[in-house]
Amino acid sequence: MKVIEHINNRKDTLFSFEIVPPPRGRTVQDIFDIINALVPYDPSWIDVTAHSASAYYNELPDGTVQRKIYKKRPGTIGICGIIQNRFNIDTVVHLLCNGFTREETEDALIELNFLGVQNVLAIRGDGLNFKKNIAKDRTINHYAADLVSQVVNIRKGVYLDEMGESRPLNFCVGVAGYPEKHFEAPSLKQDIAFLKKKIELGADYIVTQMFFDNEKYFKFVDACREEGITVPIIPGLKVLKSMNQLQSIPSNFFIDLPDELVDEAVKNPNHIKEIGIKWAIKQAEGLVKKNVPSVHFYIMNDTESVVEVLKKFR
Repeated sequence: MKVIEHINNRKDTLFSFEIVPPPRGRTVQDIFDIINALVPYDPSWIDVTAHSASAYYNELPDGTVQRKIYKKRPGTIGICGIIQNRFNIDTVVHLLCNGFTREETEDALIELNFLGVQNVLAIRGDGLNFKKNIAKDRTINHYAADLVSQVVNIRKGVYLDEMGESRPLNFCVGVAGYPEKHFEAPSLKQDIAFLKKKIELGADYIVTQMFFDNEKYFKFVDACREEGITVPIIPGLKVLKSMNQLQSIPSNFFIDLPDELVDEAVKNPNHIKEIGIKWAIKQAEGLVKKNVPSVHFYIMNDTESVVEVLKKFR
């Protein structure tokens, strides 16, 4: 099923998750372990991130979220195919502008369709730390809106080149939203205007950047509705689990942590995991009470804390 179908058919708030491909040299068993831990909690869909040969965020054993420059992690499309077909859980593959040509994107969409993956999240991605050489006959998507347009064209059967019989590939398209605005946007209002353009081009839903204050999400939703954005807006949560994250999360993701959360963590550093779980449960309960479409957890491949949160709802 498509994400938008899950949302339209739901009776209650859903739960969805986001994982990153394992580091190079690891095996598919890492993915099996993660998915097996999530299966008892009925995941509606699972996002799998993609990384160009550029910056990515890695969660270290001590909980620090670190931005690193690296080459591609393996297997985003393959991982989606495994989850989709071995576990029968719908997947959302992240498609990036940066680091990928439009031709590579089209090839990826054809392969995803072959694997039965029907959902993509169209994002620009981190800026490259090098200039990728693009042949003159190859093109790139500069912004997420361009990427949305390309996927929507393929939904209509419009490909980059004439391919004989070109069948439409009916993907569901998600885009990212930023309750505290994208760090490059001059204002939240302007950021929402950019977001509205992506919806007008054909995106089906929005999933937000992580936040730790539900009021920021609710105000963001209200602001989007005032601008005429009517698609579902899915809140994204991250479970705080280390003192290092008090600095690494705000600096890497350009978000604020509530004073109440920071104060409690500073006073009780030895209980940071319990504090993070307790805070995430409170956030999730507040969101479920408001009947949000889904609560989307950014796992970063550490399921332990998220599972502790989910136990309160299953």
